[in-house]
Amino acid sequence: MKVSVIVPAYNAAQIIEECIEALLKQSVPQQGYEVIIVDDGSADGTATLARSYGVRVLTQHHCGPAAARNAGADEATGEIVLFTDADCAPTRTWIEEMTGAFADPEVVGVKGAYLTQQRELVARFVQIEYEDRYDRTARQERIDFVDTYSAGYRRDVFLANGGFDIIFPTASVEDQEFSFRLARKGYKMVFAPQARVYHLHDVSLEEYARRKFNIGYWKALLTQWHPERLVRDSHTPQILKLQITLLGLGALGLLAAPLWPRSLWLAGGLAGLFLVSIFPFVAKAATKDLALAVVSPFLLALRAVSLGAGFALGKVRFAAARKSDSRGKPQELSRRLLSARQRVTKRAMDVVGALIGIIVLAPLAPIIALAIKLDSKGPVLYEQERVGEEGKVFQMYKFRSMVDGAEEMLDELVDVEEWPSPAFKIKDDPRVTRVGRILRRTSLDEIPQFWNVLRGDMSLVGPRPEEARVVHLYADWHRRRLAVKPGMTGPMQVNGRGDLPLDERVRLEIDYIGNCSLLTDVAMLLKTVPAILLGRGAY
Repeated sequence: MKVSVIVPAYNAAQIIEECIEALLKQSVPQQGYEVIIVDDGSADGTATLARSYGVRVLTQHHCGPAAARNAGADEATGEIVLFTDADCAPTRTWIEEMTGAFADPEVVGVKGAYLTQQRELVARFVQIEYEDRYDRTARQERIDFVDTYSAGYRRDVFLANGGFDIIFPTASVEDQEFSFRLARKGYKMVFAPQARVYHLHDVSLEEYARRKFNIGYWKALLTQWHPERLVRDSHTPQILKLQITLLGLGALGLLAAPLWPRSLWLAGGLAGLFLVSIFPFVAKAATKDLALAVVSPFLLALRAVSLGAGFALGKVRFAAARKSDSRGKPQELSRRLLSARQRVTKRAMDVVGALIGIIVLAPLAPIIALAIKLDSKGPVLYEQERVGEEGKVFQMYKFRSMVDGAEEMLDELVDVEEWPSPAFKIKDDPRVTRVGRILRRTSLDEIPQFWNVLRGDMSLVGPRPEEARVVHLYADWHRRRLAVKPGMTGPMQVNGRGDLPLDERVRLEIDYIGNCSLLTDVAMLLKTVPAILLGRGAY
């Protein structure tokens, strides 16, 4: 596979030589990859220096690193685009390690790791900070957070999703936002810990604090578009959010002291909890660098304060912000899908509704089970892997409505490869049992899915939970339906069920996602009753 390596550069003449030389000494044959330097209006001869190495150089006028990377991807000739920065020197096997991850056809994004040779105290702390996060990331089968210092994407997927958002004028969280966007669509991204680049970390407290403040500031905008990432992402330690909260509340306690002296005790208690929270990091640092363990409490406090202050200011600044694409036009699904409050409300409705469903319909379960056993051989329950929110696979449960071993019989009934749509329903399917036809017609076969809702795999209302083989055949725009949890009922169920072609169904589901609210969910639940009674498309 052909690879394009893209490096944005701005006034980087003093540092970019090492980067280019490292890229030209990779372990893979040079004819297998190209190096593209995108000069962002440098005034120090960066472009001239880069050209002297014979690499391809593009120029733009102060548009920022996000736009520079996008420009490089637009002009790239490789199937895979790799990104690093001008202040990075990739190790000799970097391209080999990055592209190796793409041997899995499902992988569309890859994240590498930092190394450093710096000896300054702050730089050593930054490296250990990243290594702590790498330890966490390495335990995850798939990730949702790819940093551009060592990043790779399939070019067609990168371009289909618009690349990095240029609303971010400096290197901040534009890489996070893009990978979060892909994660919403269920794309698989992975961590390649051996794909490493040497980096020039911050060396002073001022540099470190400014960078963290800047990240926190832009993260406020990012979390307006992706509020689900406030809860969790594959990169950010949960303890960091607690530390920011503890110091933020402690600062408020100090400010309140003149009016309420007892708040000093509160501030002291919160400071004590902060020290307890940092103990695991300090202990890990002590095994690598004893001097760092001594100063880590101060640096961790500086990190929390800087991120928290930036985030607070950003929240005020971006309170009414809305996302746009690189041409300033509104993007589809650009606004947040559900606010944090809406997510809590929807989950509460799911739990209450699932419990009510289980209690009310529980008396039917033994009757249905007996009918299934008397009608055909096989288990009462049928479980199948389905693809849920953000492509996560879960076990979905149903009362069995087909003969045992129905999956193995599918190839005898249809040629899946020749089918005009990757999703299909077979009318008069001979695999459906007599009892199964009744269960499907009345949707009673789906009663066990209340358990899926209770577990959090599904919601009462949402897109249809899809089979993995169908998702593998999706076009990029189909994947927008994976942005929320699948539902027991939803646009497909109330608008024709199996009679709907895939594209029409997905359009209805995307429209639902873009306008999702508690009111629309209640309306969808009410529409489900007549849809079941009419039975249209229930095969």
